[in-house]
Amino acid sequence: MRRVRWNAPLVVALTGLGLIALLGIVAPFLWEERATTLGGSARAHPSGAHWLGTDALGRDVLARTLVATRLTLEMTLAATALAAVAGSLLGTVVWVSGRRVREFGLRLIDVMISYPALILALVIATVLGTGPTASVLAIGLGGAPAFARLTANMAASVAQRDFVTQARLMGVPPSRLLARHLLPNISGPLLVLLSVAFANVLVALSGLSFLGVGVQSPDYDWGALLNSGLEALYTNPAEAIGPAVAITVTGVLAGFVGDGLATALDPRTGGAKARARRRPAVEVSARSHRAPADALVTVDNLVVALPDGTRLVDDVSLHVMPGEILGLVGESGSGKSLTAMSVARLLPEGLSAHAAELALDDLDLTGSAIDPRRLATEIGIVFQDPSASFNPALKVGGQLTETLRVHQGVRGGEARGRAVEALEQVRIENPARVVKQYPHELSGGMRQRAMIAAAILPGPRLIVADEPTTALDVTVQAEVLDLLKDINSTRGTSMLFISHDIGVIGTVCHRVVVMYAGRVVEELSAADLRAGRARHPYTKALLAASPRLQDADTDTGTDTATATGAGTDAVVERAPLATIPGRPPAPADRPAGCAFADRCPVVLDGLCGTERPPMADSVACHAVRQEVQPA
Repeated sequence: MRRVRWNAPLVVALTGLGLIALLGIVAPFLWEERATTLGGSARAHPSGAHWLGTDALGRDVLARTLVATRLTLEMTLAATALAAVAGSLLGTVVWVSGRRVREFGLRLIDVMISYPALILALVIATVLGTGPTASVLAIGLGGAPAFARLTANMAASVAQRDFVTQARLMGVPPSRLLARHLLPNISGPLLVLLSVAFANVLVALSGLSFLGVGVQSPDYDWGALLNSGLEALYTNPAEAIGPAVAITVTGVLAGFVGDGLATALDPRTGGAKARARRRPAVEVSARSHRAPADALVTVDNLVVALPDGTRLVDDVSLHVMPGEILGLVGESGSGKSLTAMSVARLLPEGLSAHAAELALDDLDLTGSAIDPRRLATEIGIVFQDPSASFNPALKVGGQLTETLRVHQGVRGGEARGRAVEALEQVRIENPARVVKQYPHELSGGMRQRAMIAAAILPGPRLIVADEPTTALDVTVQAEVLDLLKDINSTRGTSMLFISHDIGVIGTVCHRVVVMYAGRVVEELSAADLRAGRARHPYTKALLAASPRLQDADTDTGTDTATATGAGTDAVVERAPLATIPGRPPAPADRPAGCAFADRCPVVLDGLCGTERPPMADSVACHAVRQEVQPA
């Protein structure tokens, strides 16, 4: 379970409930006699002697309300625990059992949940009789189906994950699967559900007593007192105020605990303000990257940091010229997407971006008050996974035209017409039909084309393409790459193209920035990249690890096989591809020197590990500067 990040609503609610619990413990010792002593004045109005008046037998209503706190809380806690344990066990056990048991259990939950909880509780109370024990069993068992359904839904997502499948294959028994894998991964939502259920159970138990089928005299809880006060509602309404306020305040505080836990356990928003207050200051280097004066995008010493100050992107500088496709390439975790999303101001919650300069032409992207219209219309985004980028509940046409309608005031037929035109430009057949379809009705390639259409529709000056072909097959990938190049050449749209495939980068882009461990290690032209004129050892290693087709008449000295395609014969080298040993360091473990030193074939002892290489002549490498070659 995640660590709880305390927040004001959670602290206030827990404090209030703690005081009510304390009251429930001490009230019977302090006011029991006053609550049970018969007085001579029945239904007396509020006075200095009786703040809430007296009941039909002359007993002090305030004292009875305070004393009833203990029984009410005991019953509520017991019924909540019964509902939570019974429902959670049923909802999780079905997912560690066999297929037949699971199917039967899920159908049983469906049948149980189809009956309203209070009606089910009334039926159980009728069978079991009246009194505190019967009320607890009735409400607890009546509330168990809701816990079972929600727990089963949460457990389903965990039970189908790879680590659970692996545990099953290793022969881990169901009880251990339940205790070690399922319950810990749903404990956070269960805590939230438990606090909300406490409020519901309190109201349900009070409802039973109010209806006369719950606690019976001489016992009394808040519901029974509310029933008694209802008889004199028009002559002495104060008698009903005490139990009504007690039920309301306790229920509201329990609900606040649920809201506070939801906020505290949410990694995106939990404790955001507190983390912001604790966030270390991120130092940004002075300007070092002198971009051309006519550059469209300028990124100078960009730092993207976690709340604790850990740098994910470290002093990255680059620029994009008008009409240029700039490629960002590197292994996963090198900071490519975070750099691009910083330009688009779409960083995940909790990350912060700082830079000496971050601008799109004259638009300062570091400011807090950026014109949303310019941001939405001048930057288009093409995401990696088209199936997750469209809302499955809305038709394609409405999603394509959203920016036009919100930021450019284009409505109705004109917006649909421009959407159809954009789909035509990305080579989708029958675009008039596609705008009326839902995303799931399109193939993966069509969804990616539709996303590109959405990106170009407002006429952006920059398109950020974040690995736009990773989720596509090879044939569709080539078509999408051709489409992006065509948009660049016909529209003059600049692009920031992110990929881990150095072959794709060399084919599509004009200029290439190579990133490693959150830093830029080399910048070169795509022509130099294709010709193998890379200088940094990491860039050379990426090129060596990329498969290539060898010309048939070239003497390779390796075992080869002929591949025929497009009317030509080519020979595929069967020599093993080069590999890069090791892996990039974690952001928190990056060394003071070169992050690639542990994997580099030309590392300089005593220098590369301790001193960070500066960017000089478009490459950041001590060995290159000293013209050291691998042995």
